[in-house]
Amino acid sequence: MKLLLATAAAALMALSIGSALSADLAPLNSDTEKDRIDWSQVEAKFGPFPKLPDGTKAGAVSKTLTNEYWRSLGEGYKSLGDRVSVPVVYQAAQSEGDQLGQLTIAEGLVTQGYNVLLVSPQTDSNLQPIMEQAKAANVPVVNVNDAVIPQAEHYVGNVQRDNGLRVAKWFIKNRPNGGKVAIVEGQAGVYAAVQRTDGFKTTITEAGKFEVVASVPGNWDRQTSYDAATNILQQHPDLIGFYANNDGMALGIVEAVKAAGLQDKVAVFGTDGISDAYDASIRAGELTGTVDSFPVLTGEVALDTALRLVAGQKLPRVVATPQALITKDNADRYSGAGAAVRKALLEDAAAGN
Repeated sequence: MKLLLATAAAALMALSIGSALSADLAPLNSDTEKDRIDWSQVEAKFGPFPKLPDGTKAGAVSKTLTNEYWRSLGEGYKSLGDRVSVPVVYQAAQSEGDQLGQLTIAEGLVTQGYNVLLVSPQTDSNLQPIMEQAKAANVPVVNVNDAVIPQAEHYVGNVQRDNGLRVAKWFIKNRPNGGKVAIVEGQAGVYAAVQRTDGFKTTITEAGKFEVVASVPGNWDRQTSYDAATNILQQHPDLIGFYANNDGMALGIVEAVKAAGLQDKVAVFGTDGISDAYDASIRAGELTGTVDSFPVLTGEVALDTALRLVAGQKLPRVVATPQALITKDNADRYSGAGAAVRKALLEDAAAGN
């Protein structure tokens, strides 16, 4: 009962804060916001990394550390923080469903005197109450993937809709005869899950030869996604492919496809580019591919953005980070050391990819 009351109170607070801030800032859609810049252009437009006030320190709160993507994002924070001598404290909720716990962590970081806060919300609303608290304390907040706080003044992340769009284009090119496909979604209502799903569904449906026979929630969970895929394959044994909103779910789907003996017939794609997707699955020929959103580099770009704000720079509302469709054919190009991957992605940006 206490938890329900606390959650309800947080929701009411989020609504009141949203109303108070809406007069100043239009609700953010990170995919379509026009006030944006690509990560590859920040230094060219705003100059080299700026001098920071003495004692600058950054706080960051993530969804959970049980998912490799969020651990890798933290590695990016630490990597840049070490290079520029800025301490970064990185904390996360116990699970992807612990919305109140994540809010409590974020509130604590503001009260502890950090100069900037980087947040990766579990939903579009659970961290909205932190916005007014941080603003009152003169602490910039950067929303870093993948849920989107409507009143966020600054967002760093990729174009979420493009994740699904890139996978749909692979099917259109590589399965020209079309067929039945299915989607396993992330957490219901979360911006990234909605956009990734829509990008895939709309693009592949418009191609005319494909039928989306199922689009079901996997809640970012591998076992839930295994069970969902098993049911879908029983109902549609002629399915030609799955798209999952993250790699953990995709790896669960791979196991279901293998258990059904359909690995030579059913293509499976995920999103995020975690190491298990590359090493244990794509190179092994089990997972067809993933849309890598390069979490380590995203962490570096996000902290760079946050610290430029601390230094007084006026950056666009959205800093867009890179992504690439990874298959067995190009996995080696994007899986090297940090500098090699950055070089490849800068080449992609220059080529408009």
